[in-house]
Amino acid sequence: MGSRTKEISEKQQEFIADQKMFFVGTAASEGRVNVSPKGMSTLRVLGPNKVVWLNLTGSGNETAAHLLQNDRITLMFCAFEGKPKILRLYGSAKVYHQRDSEYDDYIALFPEIEGSRQIITIEVDLVQKSCGFGVPLYDYQSERGLLGNWAAKKGKEKLEKYWADNNVKSLDGFETKIFEK
Repeated sequence: MGSRTKEISEKQQEFIADQKMFFVGTAASEGRVNVSPKGMSTLRVLGPNKVVWLNLTGSGNETAAHLLQNDRITLMFCAFEGKPKILRLYGSAKVYHQRDSEYDDYIALFPEIEGSRQIITIEVDLVQKSCGFGVPLYDYQSERGLLGNWAAKKGKEKLEKYWADNNVKSLDGFETKIFEK
């Protein structure tokens, strides 16, 4: 029913690549726990213990703020189609902003998506597989396309203003360092 390993197997890498959506969980030492749904071809498995995720503009920036205080992160994938399965990746993460050279090292792994905000690397130290028997079946229709269109319409200057207005601090008032050099 369930299993734990220290590495992402090739079969698990294939499962991850097939998923249209995943969830990210983080928490600072105090305050709220954050869980966010993600998609849009923004995740790459680089090996048995390394994952890279392109973080897009959102209404907040909780993940970046939390990771500055506490680098723990969990990614969860659910099979909404086909055989039931839940896969969790546990590890530590680091945030890279567009000003960081590491951002440039990874950005070519992803399609160009308007509103790209940060790249997050994850060193995976535990992989947990569980049954997923209680996860309902859903049919994937398509990507929404709304975020990219919204960000393109704003343009770089207005997008950065949006970040200044909405992405500088977490819900609990923690800094995200989105503009710090």
